[in-house]
Amino acid sequence: MKLARDTWLIFQRQAQLLLRNPVWVFVGVFQPVMYLLLFAPLLKPALNAPTQAAAYKIFVPGLLVLLAIFGGLFQGFGLIAELRAGVIERSRVTPVSRLALLLGRSLRDVVSLISQAVIITVLAFLFDLRVFIGYLLLAYLMLALIALMTSAVSYGVALKVKSEDALAPLMNTVAQPVLLLSGILLPLTFAPGWLQGVAKWNPFSWAVDGTRALFDGDLGNDNVWQGLGIIAVLAVAGVVWAARQFARSVR
Repeated sequence: MKLARDTWLIFQRQAQLLLRNPVWVFVGVFQPVMYLLLFAPLLKPALNAPTQAAAYKIFVPGLLVLLAIFGGLFQGFGLIAELRAGVIERSRVTPVSRLALLLGRSLRDVVSLISQAVIITVLAFLFDLRVFIGYLLLAYLMLALIALMTSAVSYGVALKVKSEDALAPLMNTVAQPVLLLSGILLPLTFAPGWLQGVAKWNPFSWAVDGTRALFDGDLGNDNVWQGLGIIAVLAVAGVVWAARQFARSVR
């Protein structure tokens, strides 16, 4: 009960800070919306899709996973600012659970990500995208797990490096191959066999394929449950590791 109460308190505080300056929510969603409006219309002939709606069923799930990955990986910058301002230092004298310091922040990031995903999904509906609500909610669960994992890892790394100058190139170095090997913008079915083999070792490739299957109404697709299982395990591992970094920093 104490962990839940402390997590809720930290979440409320972090959510209030976000709501005081909600422009960051729209800044985060701006680039995906540009992809949706300016890049997605080119995909119907490129993918040889029968309809524009079919092309959006391929592209939008990847776009949402992209938003979850990048939205989470760069949350550590805010924590470094808090470190510099002494916020984390002052947490040492409070009885707040160290795990709650992480979970409250990551929960804020998950809620922000889902809000942005809803905006993008609603805009995609204007382009004749249709998806069963139950499958859409399951896809949002996948996105929430990705955001939880990536934000937790970002916070843990931020506590390690304690510098924006070190965090930025490190996150970009990780994000670039993850993006290219997950088939986010275009399915890897068009890639050479060796590239598809390498991509199988990328957990986000499973998440993208699973989310696309859900948007296509294929709940029985193995990629759905394998993707959810892999991402859930990695999310737990990321939270455990990041929580240890918080415990070491706030003693």
